Amino acid sequence: MYLDHAATTPMRPGVWEAMEPYARDGFANSSGSHSEARRAKNALEEAREQIAHLLGAHPLEIVFTGGGTEADNLAIAGAALAGGERGGVVTSAAEHEAVLESARFVSRLGCPVRVVGVDRWGLVDPAAISEAVDERTVVVSVMTANNETGVIEPIAKLADAARAANPSVAVHTDAVQAFVSEEVTVDLLRVDMMSLAAHKFGGPKGVGLLYVREGVQLEPVLHGGGQELGRRSGTHNVMGAVGMAAAAQATVEDRKRFVETVGAAREGFETRLREAFPDLELNAPVDARLVQHTHVRFPGIRNETALVRLDQAGVAASAASACQSGAATVSHVLTAMGMSADDARQCLRFSFGWPTRVADGEMAAALVKTTLEDLR
Repeated sequence: MYLDHAATTPMRPGVWEAMEPYARDGFANSSGSHSEARRAKNALEEAREQIAHLLGAHPLEIVFTGGGTEADNLAIAGAALAGGERGGVVTSAAEHEAVLESARFVSRLGCPVRVVGVDRWGLVDPAAISEAVDERTVVVSVMTANNETGVIEPIAKLADAARAANPSVAVHTDAVQAFVSEEVTVDLLRVDMMSLAAHKFGGPKGVGLLYVREGVQLEPVLHGGGQELGRRSGTHNVMGAVGMAAAAQATVEDRKRFVETVGAAREGFETRLREAFPDLELNAPVDARLVQHTHVRFPGIRNETALVRLDQAGVAASAASACQSGAATVSHVLTAMGMSADDARQCLRFSFGWPTRVADGEMAAALVKTTLEDLR
């Protein structure tokens, strides 16, 4: 029972079939000038156009990257260091490490960085963004939905608050977790930059993108041949871009079914879990979270032990903390939400995906109950 789709999800039907010709015959470097290179270039640009259309963007505003992490790095470091300046960064304490570590990096180079807090649900207050933004701020970054808890942020309101404080600021969002189930377009979210990763919505690993609104200046983080209009050097992963476009198209077309099916599965899962564990605690508001996420605390049960037991029972899930060199590192997201270290070490994330069936929810809950009920 695979319940870790937030980490990665299987490729959707048809994605490999779209990619295969460019793994086998259409292998040429898309930067070349001969006919084989033009074939690869055409496939790359068709993928760019397809994705741009789905996001409500212009094709030239799509920058292909090696994944969501690279896209986040380019958005934060690229904006802060553009033009040889040392611009300011505003972000939240619950962001993905790719954003927070990029902010720490530019801070060491002299860029002013402000990290705003979140409430007990992990939500960012627009007023906090407005207060943090000043005349030196060049980029504000808040993720569309949290990768751990699934809480959905009010991105459009946060963007408006940022621009009210400084009209020239660029607003970035990491929409990696949200795209599979939420309507994600650049105008709806009111953002200037947006990161996506293909493997989160049924595409291949190792390919992502950064949407960059026309006029936003970036310093590249990868230097070389000047591909992607100088914003991201390196030989293009044509096969990956084609797969990402196919997966994105399938995701948008499947989104209504996804929400209905996964929603029903998660409802059954959480209902059965509450029956088995009456003191179970949800870590995201019921009306502002991704339909595919269940992030919960099992009071009295350590997540490290729970994950070992679940894995032995054939259930793949994840913890809100990671184990590094034998020492549990508490999730910075849960810490930012005000959770104690002990409570954070009792949290688990179960995440559903496009292969999920309605019956999987109750089946998964029964497995979790059988596996964990004696750990008190």
